[in-house]
Amino acid sequence: MRVLRGRAATRDEDRDVFARLLDRAAEHGESAVRVWRPYRQLAFGRRDARADDFDVAKKVADACEFPPVERSVGGRAVAYTGNTVAFAKVVPLSDMRVGMDERYDEAAQAVQRGLWRLGVPAVRGEPEASFCPGDYSLQCDGKLAGLAQRVRKGAALVSGVVVVRDHEEIAGVLDPVYAALDVPFDPESVGSVAKADGRADPERVARTIEELLVGDEETEVVDVEDLEDALDA
Repeated sequence: MRVLRGRAATRDEDRDVFARLLDRAAEHGESAVRVWRPYRQLAFGRRDARADDFDVAKKVADACEFPPVERSVGGRAVAYTGNTVAFAKVVPLSDMRVGMDERYDEAAQAVQRGLWRLGVPAVRGEPEASFCPGDYSLQCDGKLAGLAQRVRKGAALVSGVVVVRDHEEIAGVLDPVYAALDVPFDPESVGSVAKADGRADPERVARTIEELLVGDEETEVVDVEDLEDALDA
């Protein structure tokens, strides 16, 4: 299993990493895990992009110094402060019609065990009016993790986010953004590892979740900036 660390030189290049990993999984059967801190941004989902006042929501995010981006996986808007940890696991598929629930469960359990190791007794579920609501969320004094999944021919991507710190700042930008999108949101529903009195060092959180997502697989650790050379090797 290839383990990627770090982030690319720009936001766009960082987002393009997954297209290459999905292609590699589909064509060569190679799985990969990446746990990292994305650039500061506010990532909108496809449903957000169809909202009447989507342009207003993007302007709000930009005014709050969260550059708006659009993503192809996941539901509603998610904010990343630079301390927020994102995670992703790419796996090859023989049949894209089966296994979705099992992949969700496996990843959710890995992230939950990681949070337990960090001193956060997270449980499945989320408060009402949470950010990016979904069936595979984790909470402890607020929602602090959520998962999404993208499936294509030959490969699947299970990804998500863990709020490590900055829950008040995240709530502060999501409140007006969700209002513009006409989506229910309660700022008090945002949790974080720090809010739950866990060990809230972003790098420690990333490496702990990485370890649980990898499991017993043999790994090859590659810096994102060296990914092309690794794929060509």
